Amino acid sequence: MSEASHCGLSQAQIEHFIDHGYVKLEGAFDGDLARQGRDQLWKAMGLSPDAPETWKQPVVRLGFMTGKPFVEAANTPLLHASYDALVGKDRWVRPNGLGTFPIRFPSPNDPGDAGWHVDVSFGTDNPDFMQWRANVKSSGRALLMLFLFSDVGELDAPTKIRKGSHSTIARQLLPHGEGGLTLGELAADGYASTADCREVLATGQAGTVYLCHPFLVHSAQPHRGTEPRFMAQPPLLPKGEFDPSLPPSPVQIAIRKAIGMAL
Repeated sequence: MSEASHCGLSQAQIEHFIDHGYVKLEGAFDGDLARQGRDQLWKAMGLSPDAPETWKQPVVRLGFMTGKPFVEAANTPLLHASYDALVGKDRWVRPNGLGTFPIRFPSPNDPGDAGWHVDVSFGTDNPDFMQWRANVKSSGRALLMLFLFSDVGELDAPTKIRKGSHSTIARQLLPHGEGGLTLGELAADGYASTADCREVLATGQAGTVYLCHPFLVHSAQPHRGTEPRFMAQPPLLPKGEFDPSLPPSPVQIAIRKAIGMAL
């Protein structure tokens, strides 16, 4: 899925997103920006790439980063055109940085956060994150995005994706209307309804971005490689609720297709 151009996504890429829930963009931002970002992330962690003996934890989480390399990485012409293609022109908020960053280190220890889930999108003022919510309109989130700031191979804790799982989640959310379901309710069966989906690994070179449907089921995993993995997992925020007077975006088309609604 690397044939994207600065004019936007190809029709094949858009259809892949609708059917499978994600599109992989290689070279979405420059490798030098990735290097600059890693430098700032090492500094923020108080660790050094030259001192692996200090890498004690399997994962270190950093919050939203607003430095220049992160702003520029999130706002390349290719990504802006891709946001337009999937969410709709003028229907998304320009990112002013990137985060969060779950930085994963080679370790035999369980990171403690590996498990299938959907990123919920509203009700986040509740101190209990298991009460955060998602609904069938995906209120509060236009996309899930994975920004690779380091090369990520199969052993480097790539995010696991359940291909096509967004359709199952849309059908699960449909009966619950505006209020949707909490993270706890969505996770009650361990996402067993998506267990038969083919598993894909979010691998790629630094500068690769995965643009994912908000309902895509995904999971972290332990790092079995040799070099730390740097990745941001921000949402793309919508400017407002989906407007039924506008043509449906591919994000909406995927939901409508899943629930049997006219496209």
